[in-house]
Amino acid sequence: MKKSDINPMPEYFDYYINLIDDIELSQAFDDSIQQIESFDIEKLTRIGSKIYAPDKWTVNSIIQHITDFERIFCYRALVYARRARIIPQGIDEQILAETSNADRRSIQEVVEELRLARIATKSMFENFDEEILQTNGIIWKYEMSVLAMGFNLIGHQIHHFKVIEDKYFPLGD
Repeated sequence: MKKSDINPMPEYFDYYINLIDDIELSQAFDDSIQQIESFDIEKLTRIGSKIYAPDKWTVNSIIQHITDFERIFCYRALVYARRARIIPQGIDEQILAETSNADRRSIQEVVEELRLARIATKSMFENFDEEILQTNGIIWKYEMSVLAMGFNLIGHQIHHFKVIEDKYFPLGD
């Protein structure tokens, strides 16, 4: 299914989803894996733990944040896909970031963890049929289909990679 098959487009999450062209979800996952694999690790290594402004996360923390939300949204998608009739609790991204130990790991390790998580996510979503992809659940206070959750994950990565390229890459020159 394509992005244009999302109906209704979830409020708030539409920002991330609309960062993706109107392509099949499987192609969007493939493109996102390619984006991870082509990240400039040498430049990220040179950036190290530099931040572009006070109270901002490091690159390692941003990438770990993407991975953490990958897992959280996969859980939510699975709950809705299986019609478990529960609403997963919200989370505090600041607490996750503060306790992630991302800055104690190499950039290669956090990027590889994201790559592997994305491959597993792609596999899960490839096994959802059209009926499952159109199943809705509540994320925070917004109704969202399983299909939208898949596109949201990819758009979330695109958003944060753009922040890294725009704000952090200049720190590695």
